[in-house]
Amino acid sequence: MAPAPDRPAAVLDGLDAVLFDLDGVLTPTAVVHMHAWARLFAPLLDARGVEPYADADYFAHIDGKPRYDGVASLLASRGIELPWGDPADSPDTETVCGLGNRKNAVFTQVLETEGVTPYPGSVRLVDALIAAGRKVAVVSSSRNAVPVLAAAGLTDRFPVVVDGLVAAARGLRGKPDPATYLDAAAQLGVPRERAVVVEDAESGVASGRAGDFGLVVGVDRGAGAEVLMEQGADLVVEDLAELLAAPDDAETTLP
Repeated sequence: MAPAPDRPAAVLDGLDAVLFDLDGVLTPTAVVHMHAWARLFAPLLDARGVEPYADADYFAHIDGKPRYDGVASLLASRGIELPWGDPADSPDTETVCGLGNRKNAVFTQVLETEGVTPYPGSVRLVDALIAAGRKVAVVSSSRNAVPVLAAAGLTDRFPVVVDGLVAAARGLRGKPDPATYLDAAAQLGVPRERAVVVEDAESGVASGRAGDFGLVVGVDRGAGAEVLMEQGADLVVEDLAELLAAPDDAETTLP
């Protein structure tokens, strides 16, 4: 007898769209990002004789934010002031934009050489949502969202992608502002109260709560469940497969 197909769990009933962050939610590229940020900031902070860079800095100052905002936030935490510069600055320029571009060069190199495999549980949930007629989108602060989706084999699943490039072109404020999530919901034609935000970052969860969406789901990939709840998550899971109905869950219904 063939196994029953995956179905979204009852907690998603009545919600028409699910808006996914990318890094750390659909793909484990957060680990690549963390390594790239460490390679950027560890020598820079050491040379200035300030508090060393630690993994906790990624979650507190960088995770979920647009790249240049993350650079500025981390520098401010150490009392370092640099000119903002311009997005066209070369990676060896000592500006906020130059440092952000330096980090991105490292990330791109790793992505091209190693690729990325999406989280199996996340793919199962996305496929179950699509099969059930729900709309899905990706909302990411990263300017690398499109190549990451391609590397992970997920491009065809998401008709709407609002990433850092789209946000810059449309003048949308980055997370924790809800503007990018609201834009994605509008493109899907779904009101905010019938859309779900799925995030692993503090700033992303905060943006979902600020946007007054129907449900905000936190995915704990290291930030901590309590922290995500404090930022406004309605529930926190460790794997998105937890949002699938159990095979014998007779009470779970689809719209």
